[in-house]
Amino acid sequence: MSRLTHIDETGRARMVDVSDKAVTAREAVAVGRVRMSPETLQLALSGEGKKGEVRAVAEIAGVMAAKRTAELIPLCHPLALSKVEVRVEPFDEGLEVTARVRTSGQTGVEMEALTAVSVACLTLYDMLKAAEKGMVIEAVRLMEKSGGASGDWRAP
Repeated sequence: MSRLTHIDETGRARMVDVSDKAVTAREAVAVGRVRMSPETLQLALSGEGKKGEVRAVAEIAGVMAAKRTAELIPLCHPLALSKVEVRVEPFDEGLEVTARVRTSGQTGVEMEALTAVSVACLTLYDMLKAAEKGMVIEAVRLMEKSGGASGDWRAP
């Protein structure tokens, strides 16, 4: 089992020192879903919800969240992000959010991609809850990452 990098040898939480790491191109892609009734999905896709165009608002919320990840996750490094793309698309049972985040730096952007997806899903829920309170946010996960010492990774 590999050692947890955010825990020092005495068991205390710490921010990882990345000062000796090489600056490399890094990218991460995360996804998540909001499962809902067909009626709520139709309302979301129509753009006629009480709060406006829910997909566009959720996409912007995801971008904003990615840029503030270090303020939300205590041991994350603040990063200069070169790209944040968030897309909300329909699937059979609701809406799926995909976030792609890029930087050139000494640490990866997995947390930024996951944060973007999570906040976009929460925004969808917030904007649609008047129509349906039983929606389910699910399957938020990292799909792939590239760059850095650990190399490339893709979900099976």
